[in-house]
Amino acid sequence: MERIYTVAQRVFDPIEHFWEHPNTQRAVAGGIVAVFLASLAGIELGRQGLLPASLAAITPTSHYYAVNVAFTFLLILEVLSFIFVLPSSVSQALGKQLELLSLILLRNSFKHLIHLPEPIDLSGGVEPLYPILSDGVGALVIFFLIGVYYRTLKSTPAITCAMDRYRFSSVKKGLALMLLVSFLGLGARYVYLKATGQTPQDFFETVYTVLIFSDILIVFLSHRFVPCFQAVFRNSGYAISTLLMRMSLTAPIYYDVGIGIASALLALGITKAYNHWTPPPPERKPEKPDHSRLEGHVVSHGE
Repeated sequence: MERIYTVAQRVFDPIEHFWEHPNTQRAVAGGIVAVFLASLAGIELGRQGLLPASLAAITPTSHYYAVNVAFTFLLILEVLSFIFVLPSSVSQALGKQLELLSLILLRNSFKHLIHLPEPIDLSGGVEPLYPILSDGVGALVIFFLIGVYYRTLKSTPAITCAMDRYRFSSVKKGLALMLLVSFLGLGARYVYLKATGQTPQDFFETVYTVLIFSDILIVFLSHRFVPCFQAVFRNSGYAISTLLMRMSLTAPIYYDVGIGIASALLALGITKAYNHWTPPPPERKPEKPDHSRLEGHVVSHGE
C-alpha cells in the first residue's frame, strides 16, 4: 500500500502544481475571454450569412448564447478546480460543489435570455423574467450560505496522526486522479455525441452523478482512518447533500432552486452539528516558572 500512496503523490502533485501556477490561471482566464469573444463573433457571422451552410446550421442566432457558452467553459474549469481541492479537505470539496451549483444557476439565468428578443423587450409581458429571477435569487442565497459554511469549518484536523493524514491524503489524491480521467472521458464523449448530431445527457448532470458515488466511496475510505461515529455521519450527510444537488439539476423550474438551497442548508447544518460533536483541542497548560533560574537576576517590569 505504501507504494500506491507514493505513486498517487508523485502523479498528482505535479499536475496540481501546474494547474495552480499563476501562469496557468492567467491563461485560463484569457481562454474564457477568448471563448466568449469567439462565440459572439461566430454568432454575428452566422446572422450576416457569412458562415458555411454546414456551420451555420448548428450556430445559434441569439448573441445571449455566447454568455451560455462562456459560462459553460467556466463551469468546466470549476470542475477541474474541485478535483484539486478534494485531497486537501472533504469539507472544502463539498464547498466547491456548492460553488459549482450556484454558478450553474447563474448560467441558467443567462440561458433564459436566449428566448428574449434583441434588444430586450418586455412589452409582451414580464413572465420571462420569473425564471431569470428565480435562478438568480437562488444562486444568491446559495452564495450567502456558502460563505456561512466556510466560516463554520474548523481548521483542526480530524486525523491527529501525521502518518494517517499522509495516507488518507494519498488515497484522496488517487481518487482525484480517477475523477480527472473520468471527467475528461465524459467531456470527450459529450463533444463527440454533439459533433455527430446526437443528444447526450447534460455534462454537469453526469458529473454530479459521479460525485455521488465518489462521496460514498470517501465515506468508506475515511472510516479506515477516522472510525468515529460523528465523522461517518458527517461524510454520509455530505453525500446526501451532493445527491440533492444532482436532483436540483433535473428538477422542474422553481423546484430546482428550492432543492439547491436545501442541499446548502443540509451541508451547513451537518457541519454545525459535527462541530458540536467534535471536542475542542486540548488547551496547553501554562508552564510554571523555574524560580531557581531567577535567583541572582533582577526582573524589570518596565520592559
